[in-house]
Amino acid sequence: MTLSPTAASLAKGQGVHDNDLVPTIVGSLGHGQYRFSRGPSTLKVEGPNNLLSAQERTAVIEKQIGVAQGEIKEPEFRNFLQGVVAALKQGTGASEKAASVVNSLHHAFIERGIAGLKAQIKYTFHGFLASQRFTQGNLQDQAKLADLRYPAEWYPTARELQRSIHLHVGPTNSGKTYHALQRLEQAGSGIYAGPLRLLAHEVYTRLNARGKPCNLITGDERQVVDVDAGMSSCTVEMVPLHSTVDVAVIDEIQMIGNEERGWAWTQAVMGIRAKELHLCGEERTVPLVKELAVAMGDDLQIHHYKRLSPLKTMSASLRGDLSNLRKGDCVVAFRKVAIHRLKNDIESTTRKRVAVIYGSLPPEIRAQQAALFNNPDNDYDILVASDAIGMGLNLSIKRIIFSDTRKWNGRFAATIEPSQIKQIAGRAGRYRTAAQAVETPTDQINTPDAQTTNNSPDVSPAQTLGLVTSLQKNDLSVVQRAMIGEADPIMTAGILPPDDIIVRFAAYFPPSTPFSYILIRLHNISLLNPRFHFCALADRISIANAIEPVKKLTVRERIIFCASPAGIKDNTDDSMIGIVRALAECVASNSGGGILDIEPLGLSVLQQDVARYASRSFLEKLEYLHKALILYIWLSFRFAGVFTTQAMAFYVKTLVEDKIERVLSQASLKPRGTYDRQLKPKRSTDSISVSENPNSERADDGSVSDERSRQEPWSATFEPHLNLVDRTAGSGVEQKSPAGASLDLVSNLRRLKELPKSLEPETRA
Repeated sequence: MTLSPTAASLAKGQGVHDNDLVPTIVGSLGHGQYRFSRGPSTLKVEGPNNLLSAQERTAVIEKQIGVAQGEIKEPEFRNFLQGVVAALKQGTGASEKAASVVNSLHHAFIERGIAGLKAQIKYTFHGFLASQRFTQGNLQDQAKLADLRYPAEWYPTARELQRSIHLHVGPTNSGKTYHALQRLEQAGSGIYAGPLRLLAHEVYTRLNARGKPCNLITGDERQVVDVDAGMSSCTVEMVPLHSTVDVAVIDEIQMIGNEERGWAWTQAVMGIRAKELHLCGEERTVPLVKELAVAMGDDLQIHHYKRLSPLKTMSASLRGDLSNLRKGDCVVAFRKVAIHRLKNDIESTTRKRVAVIYGSLPPEIRAQQAALFNNPDNDYDILVASDAIGMGLNLSIKRIIFSDTRKWNGRFAATIEPSQIKQIAGRAGRYRTAAQAVETPTDQINTPDAQTTNNSPDVSPAQTLGLVTSLQKNDLSVVQRAMIGEADPIMTAGILPPDDIIVRFAAYFPPSTPFSYILIRLHNISLLNPRFHFCALADRISIANAIEPVKKLTVRERIIFCASPAGIKDNTDDSMIGIVRALAECVASNSGGGILDIEPLGLSVLQQDVARYASRSFLEKLEYLHKALILYIWLSFRFAGVFTTQAMAFYVKTLVEDKIERVLSQASLKPRGTYDRQLKPKRSTDSISVSENPNSERADDGSVSDERSRQEPWSATFEPHLNLVDRTAGSGVEQKSPAGASLDLVSNLRRLKELPKSLEPETRA
């Protein structure tokens, strides 16, 4: 069989292998026994047609497509693939339907290579089955469910209220969020919703410090100060929609247009039951919020703010000379390897200590690194960070320096958006830090009309001047254009269908239908209002595919997993796929959810000595483990009866954070894999003593605060039961069991698997 140039173009630039492109396209035989040859415009495939029996071929096909045995009949699949091959042969002369098949396969291959092509054929096949099995009535009912043009109607109780919306807009460091929080503090009940746990924690701390009892609610943390507290501080995905409050504040409202998380802001704006709703963000949200307010029937008032401290773009770059860096500088990079390389180069060039902040660092470590940089009394004079500093951290930055203006977008390196450059640049010359906000009494702060500019009475403009430039000369023009230009307005709000709609839609499909296909089909046939966009499904699809082999999961359980912070990069992220699948197996079987029973977590990395293994690869392993622990804790709040060792997971999480902190404190990180190649692992002698409390850190005011006890109020009760763990992990003395075998950290944690009931966290949902 010789395929047309259209088919050959699918394989352009890729090596064609036995089990890759062609066995998938021409895979009705499924056995992969082919010989391949390539000409300038053709891909020739030859192979016997009768190596396997019909039953064997069917079994291979079922495995290839990922469905239960017996669900697919070979003739159906053969007919489908004949249609695919025919469409490929016809090329530009194909019918509209056939051309659609070709285009979808071509697009999938260009976007995600062979894996994407296989996935697209799988989804196209299930679409083929659907077209054969659904009646016209079924299709009409599905279309009704997929009519998502009126999301405001999904929240009828919020529509019953006559809400007043206040939109606070202005540049970074203009006081817009401050004024909204002032109103929240004056209310009897209220909600704060922010994009990051760090922001939610900051407001939680601020309100409680001001004598307003406030609970903290995030995906992986609960702090219940008072069950009857009128205030809640949340991440935006966790906003409670079931209670009515006086005032709600939704921060960073421009995130409503985000391709991945925008749905959470739309849900909060439309669903929150607040008499007064305050939205804080960028000026470019005004047109969209106006239209949303009209659609919801709410009153809208817009408050404009100006920057509280001056921000200036420099006329010259640093010309690549790191010796020109000075105290208070922040160098911005967009790749983790570049961040660590810059840290090493700066420390060796300037002899100054460098703090680092980037997205995959745990929030606790980011806050700790920010505290080191903000403290004027230590030698951490310079910060190297990613765009993670754009929101969520209060940093005393005097000058922002872009080391690059291009960022990988998943397919190629693209110039970062002007709005993102402005967001990052605005971190320079901060008006007030979080500590100052808590410590300064309200009556000592000027609060003029929102249209005017505030200036602190005790901080001169020279002290708060923010500067922006680039490290290399060729990036400076990009920064300068972004700083003087106007960002495009946000025109659409992100949405995802509510869980109930997904459950009802899934009921139309056979149980063997991959959940990822159901999500994609709902996405493809949905009707949307022009002011909304369907949020990207890539992460949810990756998780759905990872747990597809796990049987006995309900649709709602699959929905919960797909919304989890698993962060599977793609179908080749085998480690996280294994972890997610293992956790899903626990839910399906309703057993085996103890943290020490889940092998893929890889707790053994905790036993490696920081002094011996302080390399980038070791740091990445710790970050990966922390991510897995966050996932476990997140799921433990939703499947409390399955994941029963939440307390231990929190404790192990603090051990990981301590290791990460100590790795980062090294003068420089050794190149990736240096020690992995040259040294064999040995038993850890790292000091991790609970009594010494390695997670104590300096707050912005220089005082020492216990981050762990603040986050886990039950840890003080938990710690006395961990003496054996401390001795093994902290003393360097090898413990012996009665049989003479060495007891390592994980072994001793296993001995604590059965926790007393008194140690269960009181805040468990």
